[in-house]
Amino acid sequence: MADLSDRRLTEQGMKIPDGAASPILIIACGALAREILALIKGQSWDHLTLTCLPANLHLYPEKITDAVTEAVQKHRADFDQIFIAYADCGTGGLLEKRCAELGVQMIKGPHCYSFYEGNDRFSTLAEDEITAFYLTDFLVKQFDAFVWKPMGLDRHPELRDMYFGNYTKLVYQAQTDNPDLDQKARDIAAKMNLPLERRYTGYGDLATTLAGISH
Repeated sequence: MADLSDRRLTEQGMKIPDGAASPILIIACGALAREILALIKGQSWDHLTLTCLPANLHLYPEKITDAVTEAVQKHRADFDQIFIAYADCGTGGLLEKRCAELGVQMIKGPHCYSFYEGNDRFSTLAEDEITAFYLTDFLVKQFDAFVWKPMGLDRHPELRDMYFGNYTKLVYQAQTDNPDLDQKARDIAAKMNLPLERRYTGYGDLATTLAGISH
């Protein structure tokens, strides 16, 4: 099995394992790799194969659409069906349009915070939580790599309030019950000087969407 360290998923993604022969390919963001693998294993979805693009594409959302397109074109001949496990993810509708052109489906929602919560529920909360900063299991583990360092706060922590001063709370959408991640989320909240709200979401619409893929 491929090395599934968070560093590898963030920077390199995950390749299709040798000998994969299932009919449906999931092309996903590396930030969803562990969750999708857990679902595949837990639900015995042997008809699904997973490959992931680097999670750090989220730092450059303008590159996501072309990266997904390249992956679809690379693997189309080897699978009966391809499904894209990305939401809009900052592409401004371009990814949805490209997926329609390519004839592949993608998960619904503006971002993973929405489909983890459940898109319907998230839409009802959105107005009241416009000043919330969201974290998932992956982002709790990768907070420094995805948030703190790219914003330069490792070098200039005095800029914290300029970046986060308009937020009123930190919402941790927990996919798992993990005391170590809970503690890390509390540490992040203290670092950001925000009150923490932990909500156990599980896998939300990610699970129901993957369950509905035909096989």
